[in-house]
Amino acid sequence: MSIDQDIEERTKLAGTNKFELLLFRLGESPSTGERELYGINVFKVREVLVMPKITALANAHEHLMGVANIRGQIIPVINLSAVIGCKPKLGHTILMVTEFARTVQAFAVEDVREIVRLDWDQVLPAEGTHAGTLVTGIARLDPGNPDTRLAQVLDVEQVIREVSPDSRGEAAEREMDKTALPLPPGTVILVADDSYVARSVIELGLKAMNASYIMTKTGKEAWDYLQNQAEQAKAEGMMVRNKVAVVLTDLEMPEMDGFTLTKLIKQDSRFRGMPVVIHSSLTGTTNEVHVKGVGADGYVAKFSPSELSATLRRVLSTS
Repeated sequence: MSIDQDIEERTKLAGTNKFELLLFRLGESPSTGERELYGINVFKVREVLVMPKITALANAHEHLMGVANIRGQIIPVINLSAVIGCKPKLGHTILMVTEFARTVQAFAVEDVREIVRLDWDQVLPAEGTHAGTLVTGIARLDPGNPDTRLAQVLDVEQVIREVSPDSRGEAAEREMDKTALPLPPGTVILVADDSYVARSVIELGLKAMNASYIMTKTGKEAWDYLQNQAEQAKAEGMMVRNKVAVVLTDLEMPEMDGFTLTKLIKQDSRFRGMPVVIHSSLTGTTNEVHVKGVGADGYVAKFSPSELSATLRRVLSTS
């Protein structure tokens, strides 16, 4: 399957609160016996191919099948069915090669179905549905249909951490800048991210810099918080900037994405001068161009605490 064939058209979705989801199956669910649908943002998928030869690695994690030689690059292959707890009825026939947060890895799946274009408001936050930390959202694929199909949007960053628990946490902790962040007194950093692992890493970094923060799980939740702070600031005769010093937002989030959140902030005079930093696993020059297009003041790839610290210090010093 060619993921790049409509890349130009897909990049135009930035700022429209739309995205495209690649749907796939992992096998039978142990609880229902059904072959449930799962999804991943197309921008994280480099290519989809028929399962190649896998070379097993000695003493590897039980969910790491081994490595594959893909166009001269040695790529780790993760048994996604095993991580999620599904039993493939047809075996693993497809390999999804993914690239995000500056890492390349492949996921073995049972089969790939289709690519669907959705509004982020068709995706409900997974928290509250009793889904585990490996799922960030539940996508309603057929809006308006009471019997709509559902797909679980996976937190692939958390999947990687499940398989390689030291790959993010310890490296991130070593990089952390423990110098206090120069936040104006009484202000906070407003964070929006739907990924549990991302929120955990951000929280550790902000605590290390002695920075006050408010953590939200979607762009809509962050926007609602800003609306509330704007009303309070008006009643107290002050600027919202006296309450929120900077907004740090992910791009992919249920209900409202980071592109839309950024655009709303930058177009609203109440938040004039409030810096917005994008913190995303959607790395690459294309995304960076669109980040600048919606007016963001910085773009940091997950997970790099040193870059995040430097960017926050820069925008705070220039705002």
